[in-house]
Amino acid sequence: MEELDVLVVGAGLSGIGAGYYLQAQCPGRTYAIFEGRSQLGGTWDLFRYPGVRSDSDMYTLGFAFRPWKEAKAIADGPDILRYLQDTAKAYKIDRHIRTGHRVEAAAWDSRRSQWIVTYRVEGEAEARQVACNFLHMCSGYYNYEQGYRPEFPGEAQFRGRIIHPQHWPQDLDYSGKRVVVIGSGATAVTLVPAMAQSAAHVTMLQRSPTYMVSRPAEDRFANVLRKILPSKLAYDLIRWRNVFLQLYFYNVTRKHPQKTKEALLERLRPLLPPDFDVATHLTPRYNPWDQRLCLVPDADMFEALSKGTASIVTDEIASFNETGLVLKSGATLEADVVVTATGLDMKLMHGVQLSMDGVPLILSDTFSYKGIMYSGVPNLSSTFGYTNASWTLKADLTAEYICRLMRHMDRHGLRECRPVNDDPNLAPAPWLDFSSGYVQRAMAAWPKQGTTAPWKVYQNYALDLLAFRFGKLEDGVMRFAKGRNPAGDPGAPAPTVTPTGAV
Repeated sequence: MEELDVLVVGAGLSGIGAGYYLQAQCPGRTYAIFEGRSQLGGTWDLFRYPGVRSDSDMYTLGFAFRPWKEAKAIADGPDILRYLQDTAKAYKIDRHIRTGHRVEAAAWDSRRSQWIVTYRVEGEAEARQVACNFLHMCSGYYNYEQGYRPEFPGEAQFRGRIIHPQHWPQDLDYSGKRVVVIGSGATAVTLVPAMAQSAAHVTMLQRSPTYMVSRPAEDRFANVLRKILPSKLAYDLIRWRNVFLQLYFYNVTRKHPQKTKEALLERLRPLLPPDFDVATHLTPRYNPWDQRLCLVPDADMFEALSKGTASIVTDEIASFNETGLVLKSGATLEADVVVTATGLDMKLMHGVQLSMDGVPLILSDTFSYKGIMYSGVPNLSSTFGYTNASWTLKADLTAEYICRLMRHMDRHGLRECRPVNDDPNLAPAPWLDFSSGYVQRAMAAWPKQGTTAPWKVYQNYALDLLAFRFGKLEDGVMRFAKGRNPAGDPGAPAPTVTPTGAV
């Protein structure tokens, strides 16, 4: 059986970043990146729907170590995928990526201080195994096989096409067609203006509105700065500016939700048709940042509304019929194509089955340590980005922190690290305090967070930066052990720490 020091699962933003930090900060450790799909890129390879783009600026969604050099700060999906491919090639990370390798299970063996990982290679009938001392999951937070897709009454009657954005059919020709996009999140807000360029008309059908913010796709200040300063210096300055702006805006929003709500809506009014009903169609029932804000680059959504090529209907679906949808208000929407932009199906670690010494591991019974590791579970980490800022900010910090842990272990001859919850009074809370439907549907199956550090998941890059880079590794919660090196005596029992992470 092949043995590695570190196995990274997933070759998207998180996995490629993890590969870089392992090479740069733990050069003595062997590693591989297993990717279940046929090529790297993760989200940016999977999603192919019209107009797919980032909903964060590329100066923070891009890697800290590799400057984003394109003019657009709000980038198109193909440009982001190319950035990931170029990064993997430039740093020779691609040599460690094994595509078509789908991880199915991972079993911790205390006798070896290793994870025994079961995986399948595309095209092979028999499963294989690989052993690793540290397992770093970078497989994202949603189900790649399917998105969230509620069933609607009467769908079988509909004579048109019903599609989900997660699996966009490349043969779909919607030019001159009537399109209804069900949903009001980032995907819907992206699809509507893109499809409106050639469709007869696009209607966004929503149960309730979402907060929208318009920003230029190009950051003029950033583009000027990149012309007068060295590329890396300009990138770092722009990145930090955007980080602080995000933190400031988020904090102001949470402290003054009503004023922020009014300000957000007021900024939209000049971009909309004079008779547009802002109260009905663009005023959410919740406060800003109870759900993620939708970014509208270059006001393209509002331009489509002003041109009349798109419209918004706020209502609920009663049923489909042969030619479209019947709404609960009694109104009808004629459609040739219906796009169900109804959200993601969250899936922790892509459903990999975990166990420890033959006992199934239920992560929903654990507390999350720093939002990275799990109480009572050794040498296992996962990446999960911010809800209020760019994913990569947290992914970079996570990879750096894991490298800190491994360097500490190497210096002291240690092979195991695990956070242990010794506080019987630690109160559990949901991993994410977010009202979005896709989050609420999933949280019961996810680990809990605590109400105090290091069990609390802070949605704050500045706090995490200090804790991950400069906080104590031996903090009284993270426990280390020498474990057993299988190259020595794999049959000997290993010193262990009893898992005590159950809620």
